[in-house]
Amino acid sequence: MTREEKSQVIEALTTRLTDESIIYLADISGLNASETSNLRRACFKANIKLAVVKNTLLEKAMEKSDKNFGDLPSTLKGNTSLMLSETGNAPAKLIKEFRKKSDKPLLKGAYIEEAIFVGDDQLDTLVSIKSKEEVIGDIIGLLQSPAKNVVSALQSGGSKLSGILKTLSEKE
Repeated sequence: MTREEKSQVIEALTTRLTDESIIYLADISGLNASETSNLRRACFKANIKLAVVKNTLLEKAMEKSDKNFGDLPSTLKGNTSLMLSETGNAPAKLIKEFRKKSDKPLLKGAYIEEAIFVGDDQLDTLVSIKSKEEVIGDIIGLLQSPAKNVVSALQSGGSKLSGILKTLSEKE
């Protein structure tokens, strides 16, 4: 690879890193061809972009990017795959699901909305992160809850009142 080609790859990586807010680094070495193909297929279905990158080029792209990647560049040893997604927990869920059949991929680290997670032990934490849509759904549910309580109290109150009136009218 010539210097010019390397600089073009670094520019492309820098652009991708700048544009994306959810970045996972994983080690998929040791997967055979069919497992790799299955992983790529699963990534495509989950709307996750998967790319194998050279560590030195990715490190230079991280340095050129305006984001602070903290300790993530220190994880760039061995094989590295870049997983880009729009949902914070989608790559973590995919890795966890894929690990039921194999011991790979290993999570090296993740950058999610300025939060940095380093190490494979962070996988369960990343799986439990709620996506933007899930958080919005929870908030809407919480906002609707008091209104539902008021409506149900009013409805039950009306039936109680009519029952009391009916009982009183039958007494006389």
